[in-house]
Amino acid sequence: MLSGQASRTAVAAARYRAEHQEVDGGFLFRDPLARRVVGDVERQPEFLTEDARRRMRLFIASRSRFAEDALGDAVHSGTLQAMILGAGLDTFAYRNPHPDLRVVEVDHPDTQRWKQHRLTAAGIDIPASVTYVPIDFSHESLDKALADADFDSHAPVFVIWLGVTVYLTHEAITDTIHHLGGLASGTQVVFDYATAIPESTDEASAMAGERRRRLAAIGEPWISFFTPEEVSVLLRDNGFHIEEDVPASHLPYRYLGRRPPSPPTGPRVVRASVLGT
Repeated sequence: MLSGQASRTAVAAARYRAEHQEVDGGFLFRDPLARRVVGDVERQPEFLTEDARRRMRLFIASRSRFAEDALGDAVHSGTLQAMILGAGLDTFAYRNPHPDLRVVEVDHPDTQRWKQHRLTAAGIDIPASVTYVPIDFSHESLDKALADADFDSHAPVFVIWLGVTVYLTHEAITDTIHHLGGLASGTQVVFDYATAIPESTDEASAMAGERRRRLAAIGEPWISFFTPEEVSVLLRDNGFHIEEDVPASHLPYRYLGRRPPSPPTGPRVVRASVLGT
């Protein structure tokens, strides 16, 4: 990302959430603040087909629904704090339906400043339940960033980490998972990851290659890819039990009550819990 500016991929994800409300009617995921936060930021020249754009909207929407549904279950079971890693322009903290839930947003300081400016411009109040923690994942550790934050490391926390790991090195991902695995028993994390599995069609492969080229050109290249087996080992070695690891392409079908296509393609979304000692 460019110094002094918000992450352009974070802006793009927010735009997809907004367009899901406007184009698709928000049938998978309701986010009434998405458009207000992202505004009318100039979009980059489009290279995806209409069908590919729709699939991207549904991917972004369904991974958010997956995470927030699981967070709701955790709050119902007694979790009182959430952490959003790489929060970008995520709006959960400003439409939080859980009165006793505190939310820690962790992200690059430039993105946080731009987001706060957008919230002010949109007339969206920042509730007292929100704490901002600035961090550059490429150069700083999560434990150091959280040291001075309003965060209780001895109580369970629900962690949402979406749209981030593909931009980080394996070392940075491992360090973050290791830190999260050392938190209180009952802590959960939901994150997505890019797979090392080839795309199923030539068209999909060509679009993925073009996406990588464009992201590299704006300074936010894809770096890390995993197989499900590698993610399983990473989580297990750091004190986690995997609850679910699902192809993101299957999630919309889950919420529509339909049978998903086979074979699965693209990124996956995993939910894991910290095991008790």
